[in-house]
Amino acid sequence: MSEDAAKAIADGYRFEGAALELGAVQIDGEVATGQQVRVPLAMLNRHGLVAGATGSGKTKTLQLLAEQLSGAGVPVVMADVKGDLSGLAKPGEPGEKIEERARQVGDDWSAAGFPVQFLSLGAGGKAVPVRATITSFGPVLLSKVLGLNDTQESTLGLIFHWADSKGLELLDTKDLRAVIQHLLSDEGKADLKGIGGVSTSTAGVILRALVNLEAQGADTFFGEPEIEIADLIRREGEQGVISLLELDELAGKPALFSTFLMWLLAELFHELPEVGDAEKPELVFILDEAHLIFADASKAFLEQVEQTVKLIRSKGVGVLFCTQLPTDIPNTVLSQLGARVQHVIRAFTPDDQKALRQTAKTYPVSEVYDIERALTSLGTGEAIVTVLSETGAPTPVAWTKLRAPRSLMGSIGAAAVTEAANASPLSAKYAETVDSESAYEKLQDEETPAAPDSSAGPEKPSGDGEKPDGKAEKEEPGLVAQAMANPAVRSFLRSTASSLGREITRSVFGTSRRRR
Repeated sequence: MSEDAAKAIADGYRFEGAALELGAVQIDGEVATGQQVRVPLAMLNRHGLVAGATGSGKTKTLQLLAEQLSGAGVPVVMADVKGDLSGLAKPGEPGEKIEERARQVGDDWSAAGFPVQFLSLGAGGKAVPVRATITSFGPVLLSKVLGLNDTQESTLGLIFHWADSKGLELLDTKDLRAVIQHLLSDEGKADLKGIGGVSTSTAGVILRALVNLEAQGADTFFGEPEIEIADLIRREGEQGVISLLELDELAGKPALFSTFLMWLLAELFHELPEVGDAEKPELVFILDEAHLIFADASKAFLEQVEQTVKLIRSKGVGVLFCTQLPTDIPNTVLSQLGARVQHVIRAFTPDDQKALRQTAKTYPVSEVYDIERALTSLGTGEAIVTVLSETGAPTPVAWTKLRAPRSLMGSIGAAAVTEAANASPLSAKYAETVDSESAYEKLQDEETPAAPDSSAGPEKPSGDGEKPDGKAEKEEPGLVAQAMANPAVRSFLRSTASSLGREITRSVFGTSRRRR
């Protein structure tokens, strides 16, 4: 191994500010222990990619990054797709392999656990349920979950617009179902015609897709109380809290959980203030199984993902996409990912070989490595790395022997996850579903108006204005009462209340910023 070459590579990873430690430079199978590969914290809001074949060590790399971000005081939101990241909450177990890896890469390894809050998408999981309302989720994201085509997506957008304009809040799936059923009914035909361009057959397809989603149990992910973004950006002492989204219950619903993660990202974009370039991110959001986000996605959806990734860095949020191949991610998004940690690519098929060549071309030219050959020769826990330096320039390509995580590499078990979730301060806030009055109840009331109770007799006054003998004490009307007696004032207040109720501002993905 050329010590000069290893040093030249490592010199590109020496930064003035704080940085995450990935591992040591490796050349020709030999590790240069003293030559370290780092990621500057200040550049993590320029996003990144962790990619590689199954079994190559991607999950452990995500665990390593989450640990160090937490240690630097940066909160992390990440999905536990396989159910084996809960070990972040407990110190790791030392052993020969851990000690050997620490010696190779020059790491003073010691076991450590990190603050983790366990969340699950919807009720029924082992952890604290995370929900979104249908209104805030928006038509673009919901269309992807329902598997709608472009025409059906446009129709759903018109249905949302109609509900917004009528002050019908869509909190859960039964609200949207009630709205569509109303539009398809005899009473709603005029409303459907007034929307413009909406056919009954297309609305019927959307309704059937929604009913099918409910039958699969996905209705538990929509409703109240809706997760508040502030609860995802927490710190315990000097450590950032890792919000771990449990997804093992959703193995058969990949479109739902991947789209739900994009909703959370959109909410971060909506809620967080502009911070510009900071010394470290406000939050790092890790999107595992990122290929599911883009699979069968509409043009509108892809454009919104691109816009969100492009703009959210000004809010201090870094996004790490994790997938098997970089080609799983559209070029418009891939071009915005400044850090690359690429594990081995197994090029068995012609498509794999094409992806390999395309991946190699995305890396800076290297005088030390044959990038294409290196990408197929990496061992487990090794990666080809390039990141953005503090000046924004790409660092030299480094074949990196990665450090081992300091937390437990495996699950802590379902019982331990449930115990930790029940002890969380979020449990009391989100554990129980709340069914507020919304579109379903309002439409039900319109269809079945309440009949007056003639047996009750005349209504008697009550409260502070009533004497002990039951006779009301006469009072002179105050200024408010006099104003309310004016029909013009009452009309103005009704109009104002109605317009406020309908004020739904939709932005990225058609999501809503307004909260109840």
